[in-house]
Amino acid sequence: MGDMMKPYNLRFYLRIYRKILAQDLKSKLSYRADFIISTIGMILTNVAAFISLWILFQRFPSVLGWNYYEMLFLYGFSLVALTPVQCFFDNNWNLRGYVYSGDFIKYCFRPINLFFYYMSEVFDIKGLGQLVFGVATLVYTWQKLQLEMSLLIFLKLIVALITASLFMIALMNIAAAACFWILGSGYIMVTAFKFKDYAKYPVTIYNSVFRFIFSFIIPIAFVAYYPSLFFLRPGEVPLLTWLSPLIGVAFFCLSYKVWMKGAMSYDGTGS
Repeated sequence: MGDMMKPYNLRFYLRIYRKILAQDLKSKLSYRADFIISTIGMILTNVAAFISLWILFQRFPSVLGWNYYEMLFLYGFSLVALTPVQCFFDNNWNLRGYVYSGDFIKYCFRPINLFFYYMSEVFDIKGLGQLVFGVATLVYTWQKLQLEMSLLIFLKLIVALITASLFMIALMNIAAAACFWILGSGYIMVTAFKFKDYAKYPVTIYNSVFRFIFSFIIPIAFVAYYPSLFFLRPGEVPLLTWLSPLIGVAFFCLSYKVWMKGAMSYDGTGS
């Protein structure tokens, strides 16, 4: 497969990524109508979810101790946290097609990291609309909840959002990599992606079985709930919240190793 793991420094990869990104954006912007329609569709989907949450809280003042603005904070937080997997790792959705057709072999002969090369080919610019909506929701709820803001809190917020992103990225990496071993693995990707809908709610609203699953088996509770406790419930921060950065990095590294193990075992024969 060639020397896929040849060590290059960060500057080299940033330069390569900038060139690949420029070409990808030129290609996408040549179809402006598709971009505009897709972006509007994504924004309308989020607006619909926003309205649904508002309607729910018109009938119930709180859900197991969580009020409207706290739930909306979790929703906005999850949108921002999900943006990196949407923008930078969207090519995972195409992996199964490349593997089954045999076309994935073209990625195996470049003298750069295979994971980087494959993921860098696609940047989903529509995810930026989701980012804007998520940030606006966070700012709005931050003001409504009258949360404190300082440089330290802002830095904690950035770390928390990056940490939350790692969990969803890792989950999708592992789900995508299943295609290296399992025929017809598309349902795994779809199922993994649907779990993001559960990340928008506090894990405490689920029963003990699902709390365990969402914390330790399919850790989507780390996409919004645990990191958000730093800001929403600073006096009730559990150990898992403090450990979330370490767990997030470990989970991402595990997903990278699984993805690369599958890629290294690929023989290029297709399905």
